[in-house]
Amino acid sequence: MIGMENNFHNIPKELKEQPNWVNWISPKRNGKSTKIPVNPKTGGFAKSNDPSTWATFDEASSRYESDHVAGVGFVFTSSPFCGIDLDHCRDSETGVIKAWAKKIMRNVKTYAEVSPSGTGVHLICKGELPPGGRNSGRVEMYDTGRYFTVTGQHVEGTPLLISDAQKEIENLHKCIFTEEEVTP
Repeated sequence: MIGMENNFHNIPKELKEQPNWVNWISPKRNGKSTKIPVNPKTGGFAKSNDPSTWATFDEASSRYESDHVAGVGFVFTSSPFCGIDLDHCRDSETGVIKAWAKKIMRNVKTYAEVSPSGTGVHLICKGELPPGGRNSGRVEMYDTGRYFTVTGQHVEGTPLLISDAQKEIENLHKCIFTEEEVTP
């Protein structure tokens, strides 16, 4: 891992039951670490839009245990899962989460975990994103065509289960991605 230890037993069972798992490596590009998906079955590259390059959680966690990959990741493929990535919202030393991120976590009320860097939080819920924006800089929202690195480092005070959050997703999306940003 880049900065956090994995704690796979915290990952919700219903996520583990999906065959949407990849591994990832973290090479440096232009001086910055990047996260490249790896096929757990072959060790070659994976693609977030090609299910033949994904595997089960057991296959991904086995490769993590036996190979030199950085971790495991979950690929979003539309319903029912949606991911909300809150970047640069957590102090990696103290674990203190910034107020704006806490507000989102209180509103969405779903499984949340610390990102591999220790400075972000990933929320995974059930629901579909409305059309429009996906990345505002510090908040990203995806329900298809992307993957999240998964640590199992549960954020204390959030549920250990994945919640249905359609209304909350729509409200957050509307707040983050204004009418002007959504309009082509």
